[in-house]
Amino acid sequence: MAVETKIKELGLELPETPTPIAEYIPAKKVNNLVYVSGQGPISKGEFIYIGKVGDSVSLDEGYQCAQQCCLNALAAVKSVVGSLDEIEEIVKLRGFVNSAVDFLEQPAVINGASELLVKIFGEKGRHARAALGTSVLPDDIPVELEMIVKVKK
Repeated sequence: MAVETKIKELGLELPETPTPIAEYIPAKKVNNLVYVSGQGPISKGEFIYIGKVGDSVSLDEGYQCAQQCCLNALAAVKSVVGSLDEIEEIVKLRGFVNSAVDFLEQPAVINGASELLVKIFGEKGRHARAALGTSVLPDDIPVELEMIVKVKK
């Protein structure tokens, strides 16, 4: 099944590639790996939530942010390789969670992306991962996600 069809069947939509907010590109292909720059929870040109997870942003809202970051990362991959069907496997995620001082559930937030990748790609969606807490992210976004993807040559 085509990857974008699977995304639609999950009730989600692959967005346009978000415009970088500084001097970098959304993704870069080197040999058969695509390195995706940090993606925030942007939908239709706006952040879906702002603030710290465990404070003004709930765990569930953080999870939703991680899902949106993941979709934005996949859009960045598509912008470089032309089709998400070129993906052979997801190699690694690095998730950053803008966390309240006493918030300790960063892995549960980043599961929003990890679980979505497994729903979309099955075993090819299983990946290495880091889920890191931080005191602040650009524009006070709750989550930022980087991705490394292996694609067909």
